[in-house]
Amino acid sequence: MIGRLISFVIPCYRSEKTLEAVVQEIEQTMKKDSSRDYEVILINDGSPDGTWDVIKRVSKERGDRVLGINLAKNFGQHAALMAGLNAAKGDIVICLDDDGQTPADEADKLIAALEAGADVAYARYGKKQHNLFRNFGTAMNEWMASVMLGKPKDLYVSSYFAARRFVVDEMVRYESSYPYVIGLVLRTTRNIVNVDVTHRRREVGESGYTIAKLLALWINGFTAFSIKPLRIATASGTLFAILGFAYGIYTIIKKFVNPNVPIGFSALMSAILFMGGMMMLMMGMMGEYLGRLYISQNRNPQFVIRETTKDEKR
Repeated sequence: MIGRLISFVIPCYRSEKTLEAVVQEIEQTMKKDSSRDYEVILINDGSPDGTWDVIKRVSKERGDRVLGINLAKNFGQHAALMAGLNAAKGDIVICLDDDGQTPADEADKLIAALEAGADVAYARYGKKQHNLFRNFGTAMNEWMASVMLGKPKDLYVSSYFAARRFVVDEMVRYESSYPYVIGLVLRTTRNIVNVDVTHRRREVGESGYTIAKLLALWINGFTAFSIKPLRIATASGTLFAILGFAYGIYTIIKKFVNPNVPIGFSALMSAILFMGGMMMLMMGMMGEYLGRLYISQNRNPQFVIRETTKDEKR
């Protein structure tokens, strides 16, 4: 048996009404297996509501079993996950959501998959209880991970997963300012499986992801762990240069064949605008890479911890 200690890592944002129920479900689930101990790590990612107060109360009531981490501002879900992974001590680490949609009572399925030999087990949902916008975001995230990061097409990735200790140890070695958990997992191991679990309907509140946050997440994913966008830009530039040269030859030949045919100002302007737009896009992509490299070289932190519940218990 692997995993004598199980760490549950939960990034929290606007979850004051749902978080305690998630912790209670973890407790009830772990009571069924007396051979294992567990810990729960709750990371408050700059929530504007009373989430940190709930975390402090839950931690105080449950003692050392629950560790609360309060980040200095909102760093994003993946940065909050990294804060939790750095604090986790378990032989197996399970990451899940704070809204109750990821069923903590089915964590045993993920653990069983690791005991069967997998390094990482991702929950796969038969039907996601998300709105159309979130489902579109998930589909785009899956496409991006497949194309840019080399994720196997038959592998479904989600925010609910379990990983062995050595995978987590490798993930927390990443110190760049832009963590992307899926990319960190895929660069560590390909011994990854899916486990079918139930996805619940959100009972309280709404998702904290907006279009801007999803867009930032996608950009972070393929700029932090893939150079394919640069290669696509290079290939596109080469293609359009060839097309431009061929069109120039065609224009010269047409002028020699029929000197009275006008060159066409509108066609010329369309070509210039199109090529200019492509060049600006490619330069912007390269600037994105250089900017992130600059920020990382300045050691911009992934996250900043303001306080923990351990500090209060001393």
